[in-house]
Amino acid sequence: MNKIITKRGNHVIEKVNEFEFKINVDDSKKMNVPVTIYADDSLILKMSEDRTLDQAVNVSTLPGVRKHVVVLPDGHEGYGFPVGGVAATDMEEGVISPGGVGYDINCGVRLLRSNLNVNQVKPHLKDLVNELFNSIPSGVGSEGAIKLTKSELDELLIEGVDWAIEHGYGYKQDSEVCEEKGRMIGANPESVSDTARKRGAPQLGSLGSGNHFLEIQQIQEIFDENAAKVMGVEKGQITVLIHCGSRGFGHQVCSDYLRYSEKSLKKYNIELIDRELACVPNNSIEGENYRKAMYSALNFAWSNRQIITHFIRKTFEKIFSSSETGLDMKLVYDVAHNIAKVERHKVDGEGMRDLVIHRKGATRAFPAGMEQVPEKYRQIGQPVFIPGSMGTASWILVGNKKSLDLSFGSTAHGAGRTMSRGAAKRSYTIEKVKAELDSKGIYIKALTKNGIVEETPLAYKDVDSVVNVSDKLGIATKVAKLVPIGVIKG
Repeated sequence: MNKIITKRGNHVIEKVNEFEFKINVDDSKKMNVPVTIYADDSLILKMSEDRTLDQAVNVSTLPGVRKHVVVLPDGHEGYGFPVGGVAATDMEEGVISPGGVGYDINCGVRLLRSNLNVNQVKPHLKDLVNELFNSIPSGVGSEGAIKLTKSELDELLIEGVDWAIEHGYGYKQDSEVCEEKGRMIGANPESVSDTARKRGAPQLGSLGSGNHFLEIQQIQEIFDENAAKVMGVEKGQITVLIHCGSRGFGHQVCSDYLRYSEKSLKKYNIELIDRELACVPNNSIEGENYRKAMYSALNFAWSNRQIITHFIRKTFEKIFSSSETGLDMKLVYDVAHNIAKVERHKVDGEGMRDLVIHRKGATRAFPAGMEQVPEKYRQIGQPVFIPGSMGTASWILVGNKKSLDLSFGSTAHGAGRTMSRGAAKRSYTIEKVKAELDSKGIYIKALTKNGIVEETPLAYKDVDSVVNVSDKLGIATKVAKLVPIGVIKG
């Protein structure tokens, strides 16, 4: 296609093809690499309405950033880095930025499948949702049923999902289908503040607030029969999607190290376009300390979702008077969103290099054949989950080989907000949102009215459009579409 050049705000944008846009290097903005945006015409227009593109350009000025900064189709304004953003920094010459991971370290998604179908669950739906709501605390500051000593918390921060499984919260096969097997090697609790410990210790096994949720869903449509079969999912089947992260623990780790990084800028002679991009060299003592603390928060979040999984299984067992094995409630996969870790990727003109891949509101989407993909899925590629928002669909995809070249092996993580929580509260009422959900046969339970109104589906982009861009680009391929029938909101 002929190049189409447009101006959006402060930026000249080149339309490369139907789903790819580019902001080329502009020395006046101190850009080191270009910005690549994967979107359609409608999605990039929405990105132009907030600071998404400004923030992506700012990220391109960081020391040691390589190849390009990527904005995925769910991209929207965040803290420093845009949410739905991916940036790679050189392990030797680059920096690591807490804002490039975010406050909710390892906010992520896991999917459980069952052998139940929608007709079996519908008559028990309200009882099931109410019982899950009682079993799994949600909301700001919510506390779980598990209380840990300091030494127990340290063990969990090092061992991740393995700690939860060893203490009776699941099965060994659960860890086999988690990103990194649910444990980042190199976590060190000594790099974590006492404040983070105090905030996190009581919160294991809880959803939290904001856009976190637990949904009972049915599989509406299958697009890739082979991949679906490998995952054990089929049309009409009931699944449970869990979306939550590291709670107050991860938030405090981010807060601590943002301040730590800001204080270190002068030491390393780093000048920033935006103070929210506070960072430190990857190979500095400050960088190592952040990595150890961030890995601890990753392990906390994986353990949190594992413990929630245990209580979901027990609740289904109670409501349907059947054993867990009788319901065949197996974990399909667990993938992280907000994360930074060292990976080897090809950089134009430089070959393969060790890079620190910052995925903020982005999902790893590695293709078939890669050793990082669990053996069970190595023939099809890594499962990817892109959740919707209460009343809209969620999607299962698998990573595609084009992702390695286009997006450092990444794709979108959700629909992406288009409206602030404040604007949603001003624009919608609890009655209107619940009526819309009721009309779709969706039963919702939330701690507060605001929790429902703030997360109205109308505050988000069209998740089907986001998924379509990923699929058409070839960075992640559609497997199945899931629709909610029961929702628990934080």
